[in-house]
Amino acid sequence: MSNENTALELLADLESVRVERTITTTDNDKFCQAICAFANDMAGTQLPGYLIVGAHDQSGAPSGLQVTDILLQWLSGLGTSGSILPAPAIIVEKITLSSGLGDLAVVEVQPSWIPPVRYKGQIWIRRGPRKGIANETEERLLAERRVSNTLPFDSQPCPGSSLNDLALDLFTSGYRPLAVDPEIIAENGRGIEI
Repeated sequence: MSNENTALELLADLESVRVERTITTTDNDKFCQAICAFANDMAGTQLPGYLIVGAHDQSGAPSGLQVTDILLQWLSGLGTSGSILPAPAIIVEKITLSSGLGDLAVVEVQPSWIPPVRYKGQIWIRRGPRKGIANETEERLLAERRVSNTLPFDSQPCPGSSLNDLALDLFTSGYRPLAVDPEIIAENGRGIEI
């Protein structure tokens, strides 16, 4: 994030699938649940989520927090403590508000490519402005996303591509005659598009 203006925009809006605000600085479970939920990216935004420490959750008003090095180190350690698995990619930074209303500790959480991410064995997700434990259907959707993201390269779809992007002459003169008998190709009458 590294930008006070971006932080202020997040504070001015409501909490959402990408933003959670809090004034507490000691609630380990709350922070880990939020990190887990952002990493699961149930909404499929493929954008980072932000846990903002030092702002009221309802109004977004700064609480006057003075962020210390100890707080930043503790927040940074949440992603690698072993209680959130697989470990999410997070960035923690301090933003000092130029208005003099204190500091914010911002935890930026990247969506995981291998969901579901669990905190103490539970799958946390965000449903709009609130977080909760995933139900069976939501867990299945996250597991399907994991499978589709871990396919080998040659099994992954190529969105936006067409037949014009393929070397069709190599396919029709090289591979296809070796893989399928030419009589079968002539008999079934299928074109390349099928």
